Amino acid sequence: MNVAIIGCGLIGQKRFSAIGEHHLVAVADVDADRARRLAERSPHIQAILADWRPIVKRADVQIVIVATTNDALAEITHAAIDAGKHVLVEKPAARNSGELAPVIAAAKAKDVVVKAGFNHRFHPAIRKARQMFDAGEIGPLMFLRARYGHGGRLGYEREWRADPKIAGGGEMLDQGVHLIDLARWFAGDFTDVRGKVGTFFWNMPVEDNGFALLTTAAGQVAFLHASCSEWKNLFSMEIYGKTGKLQIDGLGGSYGLEKLSFYKMLPKMGPPETTIWEYPGDDESWRLEFAHFVDCIQQRGRTLRHHRPVNGDLTDALAALKIVEKIYAESKA
Repeated sequence: MNVAIIGCGLIGQKRFSAIGEHHLVAVADVDADRARRLAERSPHIQAILADWRPIVKRADVQIVIVATTNDALAEITHAAIDAGKHVLVEKPAARNSGELAPVIAAAKAKDVVVKAGFNHRFHPAIRKARQMFDAGEIGPLMFLRARYGHGGRLGYEREWRADPKIAGGGEMLDQGVHLIDLARWFAGDFTDVRGKVGTFFWNMPVEDNGFALLTTAAGQVAFLHASCSEWKNLFSMEIYGKTGKLQIDGLGGSYGLEKLSFYKMLPKMGPPETTIWEYPGDDESWRLEFAHFVDCIQQRGRTLRHHRPVNGDLTDALAALKIVEKIYAESKA
C-alpha cells in the first residue's frame, strides 16, 4: 500500500523505517527541509508539501501516518478519515477527549481502520508478559506498578511539549498515557481515578511529574509514575498475581536492555523460581505495530464476519485521555 507521513520529525522517521515493503509516496511538514530529508529516503515519493491538506486527499494514498505535535493530531486524523484513508495517529491522538470523540464517530461512519500509536504494546517483553498473563501463569491479578521517565535536556522547558496550547498537558499526557494504556491492557477499565501532577524541576507551565492511583471495579490497583526529572531514563512495569509476578525492565537504547523476569511462587513460598528473558538488538515495536495495523486493514477488505480487533485503537486513546483529565482535575481541586 501507499503511505503518506504528516510530521517528519523523529517519530515520523521512526514510522517510515517501520513500513517495510509499503511505499512512502507523500510527506508533509511545516519544516520544508525536514520533509525533504525524509522524502530523500524513499524512491517512491510523489509529493513533498508544507500543507498536509492536499496530502490526505491524494488518490494514490491508502494510509496516512500522523506524527505531528499534539495540537494537530485530531484535526488531521479527522480529515484523513473523511477522505476515506486508514490512519495511524501517534499517541495521545488528541490534546483532550473532547477533540477525540468526533474523530471516533467519523471513523465508525467511514468504516476505516484507525490505530493509535501505542507501540509499547508491541515490545517483545511486554507482548510475552501479556501472553503469560493470559495463560494464567501468575494467577488472578492483584495489582500492578509502573514507572516511566527521562531526564529532559537543555532547553526542554522551551520545547513544544512545555506549551499547554500545543501539547495539551505535560508528562502525564506524554509518557503517562503509555503507562495508563498498558495498565488498562492488563487490568481492564478503571472505575476510580486518583492522582497528582506537579512541576518540581522544569520552569514550565505543564507538569514534569505525574502520579496515578487507579482502581478497577474488582478492586485491582495500578500505581503509576511518569517523570521528566528521572535523570537516568527508566522503564519498569511489575504485574503481581496471586501465584507469581511479571516484571518488565528497559525498552532498549537509553532505557537499558529490555528484559522480562518471571517470578513463580512455590508451594512452600520463600524465594520464587525465577526465569529471565532478554531482548537485545533494535526496537522492533514500531515495525510490529505497523504490520498489525496493515493486517487489520487487509482483513477489513475481505469478506469476513468479524474484523480483527485493532490492538490499541481510538477508544483506548479516549479512555487514557479521560483518565489523564481526571488526574488533572483532582490536582487542581
